[in-house]
Amino acid sequence: MRQLTFIAGAFGIGLAIWMLARFGLHDILGLVAAGGWSIPAIIAFHATQVCASAQAWRLLAQTGRAPLPFADFVALRCAREGINNLLPVAQVGGEVITTRLLARREGLGIRRAAASTICDLTIELLSQVTFTLLGLGLLFCLVNRSPVTDGLMESAGAALLLGAVFFGSQYLGAVSVVERLLVRIAAHLGWDGVDDIRGLHDEILGLYRTRENSLRAGSMQLLGWSLGTIEVFLVLRAMGHPLSLADSFVIESVGQAAKSAGFAVPGALGVSEGGYIIIGGLFGLSPQAGIALSLIKRLREIAWGLPSLVAWQVMEMRWVRPNPAATKEIHMTGQP
Repeated sequence: MRQLTFIAGAFGIGLAIWMLARFGLHDILGLVAAGGWSIPAIIAFHATQVCASAQAWRLLAQTGRAPLPFADFVALRCAREGINNLLPVAQVGGEVITTRLLARREGLGIRRAAASTICDLTIELLSQVTFTLLGLGLLFCLVNRSPVTDGLMESAGAALLLGAVFFGSQYLGAVSVVERLLVRIAAHLGWDGVDDIRGLHDEILGLYRTRENSLRAGSMQLLGWSLGTIEVFLVLRAMGHPLSLADSFVIESVGQAAKSAGFAVPGALGVSEGGYIIIGGLFGLSPQAGIALSLIKRLREIAWGLPSLVAWQVMEMRWVRPNPAATKEIHMTGQP
């Protein structure tokens, strides 16, 4: 697994270096500098997207008891994004780590925490497919049909099929198969704690059947994707390439789809830039402008990601590791 991640990372770095050399590093950095005032603006504005995504996850994790703290899910969502965007892992590593934190923090147990994260990831994927299809539908109203638009539509169809397969497989028992396999492996190797995931398949189906929460979560995820339009609009205007909100919506929808398609590459390095080059070209943007747009968005990811990684370590110490005072008290009293 580490070898595959290394190969994917090397590919992404190589692709990014080739793009910078091919289209001119000086020109690209000049456009990034021109977008100066938009950088703090989109860093601040990204809080709206984080809050929308955090609320979607919170709705799915909610049980019948008292409402789960919204601030905890904001912190977990930040950590999730920071890990996926900045660490050399495929873009699902953040989900694994934050699931464990969620299970400990809220006392949900690993089964409920894992089920809510799987459902959240699935609904996020389906809402992104919807976002991309809306963007492509709008694209055909704004530009003439071309081989590029045909290729984008074919890619969107493949993404829709993938989303349907991912969602349908959960109903057909794919999670149940994985669950039984893990339990058998654990029994053979003598692992502890795996019994906690028994019933994961039923837990996931139970969350989906709570349709009100699922639909509300999907709406919040779609809102989060759509808010990225404002980022594109502000950055392009600052760089001297003003486009309409409709154009920005299309660019963001396709650009984010390209980033998700490169999930195996850490940070989707190079893949995301390529997506913005392709879709930006349909609206008259130069490759340099497309790369600069992607780089400015990466600056925003760094500005959010670095503090989020620190917050992750704080959560690890406070939420997961035992309280030294409590441990000392248990040791003195001899009580479990």
